[in-house]
Amino acid sequence: MKKIAILGSTGSIGTQTVDILPSINAEVVALTTNKRIKLLEEQARLLRPKMVCAYDEQAARALAIALADTDIQVLSGMDGLVACAAASGADIVVTAVVGMIGLLPTLAAIEAGLDIALANKETLVCAGELVMRAARERGVRILPVDSEHSAIFQCMQAAGCNRADKLLLTASGGPFFGKSAAEMRSVTREQALAHPNWSMGAKITIDSATMMNKGLELIEAMWLYDMAPEDIEIVVHRESIVHSAVEFADGSVIAQLGLPDMRLPIQYALTYPQRLPCKTPRMHLTEIAKLTFYAPDEAAFPALMLARRAAAQKGDRGAVLNGANEAAVGLFLQDKIAFGEIAERVAKALDGISYQKNATLDDLLAADKAARALAMA
Repeated sequence: MKKIAILGSTGSIGTQTVDILPSINAEVVALTTNKRIKLLEEQARLLRPKMVCAYDEQAARALAIALADTDIQVLSGMDGLVACAAASGADIVVTAVVGMIGLLPTLAAIEAGLDIALANKETLVCAGELVMRAARERGVRILPVDSEHSAIFQCMQAAGCNRADKLLLTASGGPFFGKSAAEMRSVTREQALAHPNWSMGAKITIDSATMMNKGLELIEAMWLYDMAPEDIEIVVHRESIVHSAVEFADGSVIAQLGLPDMRLPIQYALTYPQRLPCKTPRMHLTEIAKLTFYAPDEAAFPALMLARRAAAQKGDRGAVLNGANEAAVGLFLQDKIAFGEIAERVAKALDGISYQKNATLDDLLAADKAARALAMA
C-alpha cells in the first residue's frame, strides 16, 4: 500500500486527489490546507492521516480544537508543511499548494528521498535547476500532475531511448481567445474567472486568462525534460482534448488525448507505471468531431513573451517572474488593478530587479520577495 501526503488537500487538485483514492491502493498519512479547516477536518476524519497542517496559524489553532477528540497531530506554518512533506512517513508527496510556499516542502521531501507528484508549478519555475539537481542526487522521481506535463510524460513512455526534438505544449486559450490587446485591458474579474473548459482555483484561472499559466508551464517543461526553451512550442487548442504532444527527430509526433479532467493525470502520477481504472468519463472522437490548433497572439497575451524571456535567462528570473505575477494577480482579484496591469507589473519587476545568474536558494527567496514588493508598489 502506497503512503501519500497531500499538500494542499482542500484545493482543486487536492480534492480531486482525495476523490480518486478509492481507485488506488493508498494510505493518506498527511493533509494540509491554508485556512479551509472545515473541509480539512472532514478529510481528516475520513482518511485518518498521521498529521495535518493549516499554514495559517489562527486556522491551525481552530483545527486543533476541532480534532481534539482524535489522535491526529495538528501542525502549522512552514515548519508544519515541511514536516507533512518529509516526516509523515509518506512514499510520495502530492505538492498541490499554490505558489512559492510549495518550494521548501518539496525540497525537504526530496532530501528525505520521497517521490514527488508535482502539481505546484512554481517550484520548478522559481528553482528548477536546484530542484532537479537535488532529485537526481537523491534518486527521486518527479512525476508531473499538470495535464500538459503529464501528457508529455506519457508520450515519452513510447519514445524508448529516443530524445524529443520538440515539445508541443497545448493551451486552451482561456476565456479571451481572439480578443485584441486593446480589448484585453478592460476585462473584469468575473470574465477572467469564467474558464471555458477547466474548473480550477482562482489564481490559476486568472493565469490561464493572461496565458501566464502557459508561460509558467513552458519554464516547468524546460526543467522537467531538459529542453531548450526555443524547442518548446505553445499551441492554442480550444477543445482541450490534445493535452500536449512530443515531436521526434524523424518528424513523428506522439500526442496524448483525453477529456479535460484532472483526475487522470493525478492518478497516473500516483500509480505510475501502472494504469488502473479511473473515474473519468471516456472520450468518443466522433462526438468531439473536430480538433483545432492556432498560434498564440503574443501581442494580446504579453505574459508569454515575459515567460520566454525568463526561461532564456534562467538564474533568478523565474523567481522574479512568478513572484511579481502572484502579487499582481492578487491585486487584480481584489479589484485593485486592471487586467492589463498584471503583465505590466511583471515586466517592471523583470526590468527593475538585478539579475542573479548562479542563484542560491537564498538568492531565489530574496528575488521572490523583491519582485512581490515591486509589483505591489
